[in-house]
Amino acid sequence: MIKKYSIFFLFFWSIFAYSQELENDIYKALDAFMSNKNTVSLQILAENEKIFEGKVTSLEEHLALVILQCNKAYFLKNNNNLKKAIIAYEKAWKRFSNKKLSNYDIIEYCLKPLGNLYTISRNYTNAENTINQYVFLAEKKGNTIQVIAGIINLSVVYHNIGDYQKAISILNQGLKISKVKIEQRKLLENNLSTNLIALKRYSEAQVIINNNIISEGQSQLNLYKNSSQIELQKGNYEKAILYFNQAKKIILKQENVSARLVAKLYTEEAQLLLQSNHPDKALNNIFKAIKVLLPNFTGNSLPTREMLYAESTFIDIFDLYGDIQNNTTIALGSYELSFYVSKLLADNVSSQEAKILNQIMNRARSEKCIELLYKKYRSTQNIKYSKAAFRYSEKSKAYVLKEVYQKKSLFQLNPNDSLLIQEHQLLQRQEQLTNSLIQEQLANTSSLKINTISKGLSEVSFLLISIKNKILKKYPKQNKKSISIVKLQKKLEKDNATLVEYFYGKNAIYQFIITENLISFKRIDLNENAKKDIINFIHFFDNASVINNNVSEYTDQAFNIFKLLNFSETALYKNVIIIPDGLLNFIPFEALLTKETTSINFPKMPFVVKYQNLVYNSSSLFYLRERSKAGSARMLGVFPIFKNTNKQLTYSLEEANAIENEITSTLFMNERATKSNFIENASKYSILHLSTHANSGTFTIPASIEFYDENMFLNELYSLDLDSELVVLSACETGIGKLQKGEGAMSIARGFQYAGVQNILFSLWQINDKATSIIMQSFYAIYNNKQSAYIANHDSKIDYLENKNISNIKKSPYYWSAFVYYGELTPSINQNILIYYIIGLIVLLILITLVVQYFKKVS
Repeated sequence: MIKKYSIFFLFFWSIFAYSQELENDIYKALDAFMSNKNTVSLQILAENEKIFEGKVTSLEEHLALVILQCNKAYFLKNNNNLKKAIIAYEKAWKRFSNKKLSNYDIIEYCLKPLGNLYTISRNYTNAENTINQYVFLAEKKGNTIQVIAGIINLSVVYHNIGDYQKAISILNQGLKISKVKIEQRKLLENNLSTNLIALKRYSEAQVIINNNIISEGQSQLNLYKNSSQIELQKGNYEKAILYFNQAKKIILKQENVSARLVAKLYTEEAQLLLQSNHPDKALNNIFKAIKVLLPNFTGNSLPTREMLYAESTFIDIFDLYGDIQNNTTIALGSYELSFYVSKLLADNVSSQEAKILNQIMNRARSEKCIELLYKKYRSTQNIKYSKAAFRYSEKSKAYVLKEVYQKKSLFQLNPNDSLLIQEHQLLQRQEQLTNSLIQEQLANTSSLKINTISKGLSEVSFLLISIKNKILKKYPKQNKKSISIVKLQKKLEKDNATLVEYFYGKNAIYQFIITENLISFKRIDLNENAKKDIINFIHFFDNASVINNNVSEYTDQAFNIFKLLNFSETALYKNVIIIPDGLLNFIPFEALLTKETTSINFPKMPFVVKYQNLVYNSSSLFYLRERSKAGSARMLGVFPIFKNTNKQLTYSLEEANAIENEITSTLFMNERATKSNFIENASKYSILHLSTHANSGTFTIPASIEFYDENMFLNELYSLDLDSELVVLSACETGIGKLQKGEGAMSIARGFQYAGVQNILFSLWQINDKATSIIMQSFYAIYNNKQSAYIANHDSKIDYLENKNISNIKKSPYYWSAFVYYGELTPSINQNILIYYIIGLIVLLILITLVVQYFKKVS
């Protein structure tokens, strides 16, 4: 018996001894690296880390590995290898969290630096999630210092994305927390003044600065920087430079100051010098900044792409260098380096919200490039400049939609690829979690639930980036597609169409009109009057009475906008593809007038719709897509109707009956029109029709569409997988949502496009129930006959205007021009003619068969 226990004792002791030995080996490897930190010892540490990852089992071993990874990440961060530093911190946090480890300050040594790195890398979605996670953990532990640190870092995130009011709100919350240390209070107040300056609330910011005049350390540094900004706004350049030099002295006196911070300092000084009209001194500072970030750089011109890495300070440097240049080629080359670094940063971003923010930051640079090219085009009339400008415009259009379309196309070509399957599932999971997070935040539920979802989003993001890199290695050409103007012109010739694309900038609207053999490039000055005219025209559609109460004013404005947007340039073509941008997304071009009129009779007015078929798209690249294969026209109709409620859609039932008479349909009426029924069945049908209520959302609440039992928010719609040939959204404001520069409105319509729908008909304002019913009945009658959605959309509007049973007042454009069609130009096919062709073919085959049989008998 004693012998038996001895064997067990020896067995467990050997396991314990091995475990202790492995733990010691991890710490020894870390100590060896810490005593001699360089690239060689880092490589040795990384090789040891791989070995340890395959062996660790006990909690102590896992914790030792977490500590190793955090120290490795810290070294990488200090040596400007931000991408690898982020990966190391992410791995450490994932291990610490999944294994439920303790006895290590994971906030201080992992989550805080990780959140800051996300912010530096412009991955603001991950930054916000990470900071919120450690604020939650700090609150649980009662660690006020770390809670305040989180609030300060969150305010930096909100400031960087331009949400200054949100930054001010959380900073004020932080200032209300009791027992805040003096230094942290000063940092809160300084960040508060920074955001007030951004909102041009200079007097309030000055009060805070005056109250902190005797600050020291980081607070004093921020105080001098903010004072410099205020003096700059006043035009006191000498004072601004004086304050900035005080800030500069503080930074350069600090020990172990990072190269990034010094480079940023020189860049900010260069910006100040340029604004105070010292371009030569600014250039000198720019090269100082470059040499700090690239110690081995010795040239007097810009570095090459191969020398650069994912560091946002480079973007500020190259943008500033481009602004200073008088030579167009050199300026464009510098801006291209900014775009390149921006792409390097975007490669480490997984959420579409963060990608959109990155593109918004690129928009201002795109406008600078287009303006430079316009000046060259105007002076030389060389078409190469108009083509280059068009490519910049296209690059800024619907970046996220184009990316998700390319991902889905690749997946359709390789449906059995395990990497693509995993990516597809993770992207869906990401949107589902984002939807859950939004709903929990709106419901103001417990911070525990919100933290759990945020943690899940971080894990999904980590996996997506990892898989993305593997996919890019396997399919290197995946993201290298650019617009082909030659292909575009060939397709326009085939469709007998012209394409007009707008770029809505800060100072101008740039217009590209492309035909089978020409590219026209125009600049429309976006002065205050032009902006006012566009906004006023959009407001004509706020409700039914606005146009009818001001018919002559409407006709004047409709013709003015027609002229302002140079739409007469498209007059030679029956088919026009429009790529709108900015506020032009909300203009119904069909309702513009081609000439002045004094008529108050709407059917007699010269509306664009009478002369041209209009098709919209988010990008010219979508117009170039291969046409979807027409299958059997089976429709799923969703009609909640909301009977006996204040939301009742009285004419929705008539709409349903009329559609059922025209097309093979499955209709979910009343209580069958639930969200779950729609999700379960939507992918089985080639046409989806939703006759319901929708909401365009707000700046904080996303757009949503209403089913019988509950609403579907935008992010849940993103998570669906649809391949419908056509979607018709017979609901209010389905094309309206928060406007994101370049990406368009964050609307329900965009949600369906993101889910995979190529052709979609939707509304731009709150539509009239009865008018919609009439238009939809006409639309499906024409569609059933001609099998072309864009022609059905056009002809149904003409039918409405010519309908003698509708009064003139109800023929206002408010009633018939709300619906816009985004998609392809499907040629018209007359069903009756098609039947005759089929009958003729059958008769011909019978005759051939009879002739063959006759000759066989004769022979």
